[in-house]
Amino acid sequence: MKFGVTMFPTDYAIGPADLAGAVEERGFESLFFPEHTHIPASRRTPWPGGADLPREYSHTLDPFVALSAAATATERLLIGTGICLVVERDPITLAQEVASLDFISGGRFLFGIGGGWNLEEMENHGTDPARRWKLLRERVLAMKAIWAEDEAEFHGRFVNFDPIWSWPKPVQKPHPPILVGGSGPHTFQRVVEYGDAWMPIAGRDETPLSERIAELNRLADQAGRGPIPVTVFGAPPRPEVIRHYAESGVERCVFWLPPAPAEEALPILERHAELAKSFA
Repeated sequence: MKFGVTMFPTDYAIGPADLAGAVEERGFESLFFPEHTHIPASRRTPWPGGADLPREYSHTLDPFVALSAAATATERLLIGTGICLVVERDPITLAQEVASLDFISGGRFLFGIGGGWNLEEMENHGTDPARRWKLLRERVLAMKAIWAEDEAEFHGRFVNFDPIWSWPKPVQKPHPPILVGGSGPHTFQRVVEYGDAWMPIAGRDETPLSERIAELNRLADQAGRGPIPVTVFGAPPRPEVIRHYAESGVERCVFWLPPAPAEEALPILERHAELAKSFA
C-alpha cells in the first residue's frame, strides 16, 4: 500500500513548499492539491460533501503554481492534482503546464482529473455542464497527442487544431499517469478508454469498493487491458479501513489534511504518518 496526503493549499494554510518538505520527510509517497479557480457567489449548485461549503474552496491557490513550489522543495515525493478541472482549462495550455511540471519535477507528476461538480463555476469558463464529459474526453485525447507527437494535431467536435509544436515533452512516457476521478455510472468507461488509474473519493459510493474494483477490472480485461490501479482519495485514517482497502486491491490511500497553519496541520500529518508506517 502506498500513502499520500492531500490539502487545499490556501492563502491562510502552511505553504506548499513547507508542507511538501514535511510530507516527504515523514515518508509519504505523494502529495495532491485540488483545484477551484473560483466559487460563484450564487452557491446554486449543492456541494456533494454536505450542506455548507468549506471556506477553503474559494481560497485555494492555483494547483500548478503550488505543485511547482512543492516540486522544488522535494526530491522523491510524487506530486499530483486531485483533481484538475480539465473542463475549465484550455487543452493546449494545460498540456504545456502538465509537461512543464513533469519536466521540472524530474518525472514525479500524477495527473488527477475530473469533470467537476459546481455547474455555475464551469459555466463561467464557457463550459456547458451537460457536455463536460465529452469535452473532457476530447481535451485529454488532444493533450495525449501533444505530449506524444512533435507535430500534433487534433480534430474533434470541441477541440480542433492543425499541426502545432509544443515543448517540453513529459519526462514520463508516454505521459504522466492519468488518474480519473468520479464514481458515476460512466466513470469506468472513461478510465478504461483514456485513464491509467481510478481515483474515487471515499464514502461517495454505496456499492462496496471491492465490488466496484472487480467491475472495473472486468471492463479492463474486456478491453485488453490489465488490472487498473486504484487510489482512494480522502481515505479515513483508521486501521480497519486501510486493511479493508488493501484486501480490496487498492494501490494508494490519500489522507485529508485540513488547510491550516503549520502548528495545527503538522501534528495531524504526524498521526497520519504513524498510521501509514504501521502498514509498511
